[in-house]
Amino acid sequence: MDLQEFVRSNAPEDGGDGFQKENNRLLDIPLDGTVMVKAGSMVAYTGEVTFTGKSSAEGGITGFVKEAVSGEGTPVMEAEGNGHLYVAENGKKVQVLTLADGESISVNGTDVLAFDSTIDYEINTVGSLSGMAAGGLTNVYLTGPGEVALTTHGDPLVMTPPVFTDPDATVAWSSNLSPSIEMNKTFEIGQTSGESIQMEFTGDDGFVVIQPNEEGSVTQSQS
Repeated sequence: MDLQEFVRSNAPEDGGDGFQKENNRLLDIPLDGTVMVKAGSMVAYTGEVTFTGKSSAEGGITGFVKEAVSGEGTPVMEAEGNGHLYVAENGKKVQVLTLADGESISVNGTDVLAFDSTIDYEINTVGSLSGMAAGGLTNVYLTGPGEVALTTHGDPLVMTPPVFTDPDATVAWSSNLSPSIEMNKTFEIGQTSGESIQMEFTGDDGFVVIQPNEEGSVTQSQS
């Protein structure tokens, strides 16, 4: 294609309220106020936007910023202003969910890309994984109303319980589920594998979101 066609074909889409996917891996947030986004995820913006990092002194989101999400931490920043904010993370696919008032979902902290300022959040460590792995597995419990943007390596698969999943491939689950942690005793001491630890989801309803990739937040921290 020629240069003008390239520009036209890849220009941002006009219009629309709320989170908009420009493509499978890039999120456009029409901004008129504030939104929470993963630090380092901004790739461009238009208009007037300021970014504020959350620190431990501010409380509330402290655990999400430093200790709780992963061994290295997953910093989050508040974006405020008017314009369009474009965010992405390492070429991962973007999934946009709308939570109704009081509706909740539990999401792996490393997979949270952005969420509306109207979303309430709570940090929870999953089962006994924090004792098994230095990094642990910490989820962010998000409650609507508002929009949430998640990232996945490839297309997600949504399963219904009962199901066992690899913690490193588990992205999110419905708020009514509470997974238990199972250890596979057949692996030799010193071996590192996602199959040595499983998350067990039981119940008659709900859902579990997995991705075709193991990010290694749990199993790698055991090596």
